Amino acid sequence: MSYREERRADAAAQAEQNRKAAEARAAQEREDRRLELETKLKAKEIAAEQKRRDAEAKAELARKEAEAKRRQELADKKVRAQEKERQAAARRARFGRVAGWLKANPATLFVAFVMVASIVPAVISQVGALSSAKVHVMLAALLAAMLEGGAWAITFMGKQAEDAGRETRKYRIATWLTAAAAAAVNFWHGLEAYAEHPWVAVVLGGSSLFAIYIWDMKTHGSHGKTREERRQEKARKKHLADRRKHHKEIAEEADRLLSALPFESITEEQAFETAWQIKRGTQPGLSAEIFAQVTGARVQLGAAFELGEHVRPELVRAGMLARLYNPLPGRLAEGIPTLGPSVPVPALQQAPEGATALAGIGVYGSEGASEKACEKASESASGNAGGNGSRGRSDEELEALLPKALKIAAELVAEGNQISGAALSKRLGIRRDDARRLRDRVIAERKLKLVEGQADAAVGA
Repeated sequence: MSYREERRADAAAQAEQNRKAAEARAAQEREDRRLELETKLKAKEIAAEQKRRDAEAKAELARKEAEAKRRQELADKKVRAQEKERQAAARRARFGRVAGWLKANPATLFVAFVMVASIVPAVISQVGALSSAKVHVMLAALLAAMLEGGAWAITFMGKQAEDAGRETRKYRIATWLTAAAAAAVNFWHGLEAYAEHPWVAVVLGGSSLFAIYIWDMKTHGSHGKTREERRQEKARKKHLADRRKHHKEIAEEADRLLSALPFESITEEQAFETAWQIKRGTQPGLSAEIFAQVTGARVQLGAAFELGEHVRPELVRAGMLARLYNPLPGRLAEGIPTLGPSVPVPALQQAPEGATALAGIGVYGSEGASEKACEKASESASGNAGGNGSRGRSDEELEALLPKALKIAAELVAEGNQISGAALSKRLGIRRDDARRLRDRVIAERKLKLVEGQADAAVGA
């Protein structure tokens, strides 16, 4: 290849290279413009997004501020309403207290009104009386105030003394003397000033006394004892007088107790109850003689029940009559702890209670009465339940039947029945006389076991 061809080839290659470089620069410029444009667009989008967010934040802040302001206004409004309601409630409470006081103390209201209506004319009348005697008006006013004010000063001092529990007689006497002096001045002035109408002098004189009289009635006349309190006090004094009359020895013992013990350490009732315990050994109203009488009567009643135990309708009727004619009904009968009240009709149909019930001998359980009732019942009994002849069983035969009788007695008690001769006669098939003799042995045996059990329990405790 020649030199010229080489130069042309080099120039063509250079031109091609320049063209490619120019195309590359153009492509790079286009890319740079594209990237720049994208960057600007992205920046605008970011700015727009930030502006939108700023607007939203500003709107949210404005909304929150408006909500907070609204809430604050509502809270302020609620506080104002509560304050207004509180003030209204306070006004109602004050009005209610005033109205309640006026309703509860109408006498005090009208007494105050009457006192003012009485004191003012009295003071004016005294000033006029002293002025007509050529006394200076200021001096007359002071002297009038001294009379009326002095009376009321002494009156209120007496009220304080009365509230403190001190003697008030001297205050009341001084009050009435001072009021009488003021009334005399008013009466004298009324006679001079209203000679044609002397009754006016009486009214003016009474104006100094009437207020004192009304106040005295208010403070002393309305605080006395009621009719019921006076009746109770009269009944109490009569009760104490009857007590000293009927129980002189015990009342003297109670007086000795009161004088021996520290002052007001016990009451009169406690002293009398203690003295009764010392003299009679039981609570007031009862004594050993009363217990003996009640016990004797119940023994007789138990004998009557024993006699009629084989006839159930008669037994129920006897119980009803015993309750109807019970001499110690109600709480007085309940006050006898060892005996208790008479057995009511329902109790006749129930299991007996107490220590004697454990032995199966019922409420009364008098061996002496039982034997007496057995004798009377055996005379009227006909035939025998076991088909025995007229001869009764021997003691040895009854002793042999004792274990079986104890077992039957336990069954009777478990069934809620009493251990009776009729029941033993029926279940053992023996004569009623023999059954009653066996019944007494059974009861004695059960009592012995009961006492031994109580003694063992006491020792164990």
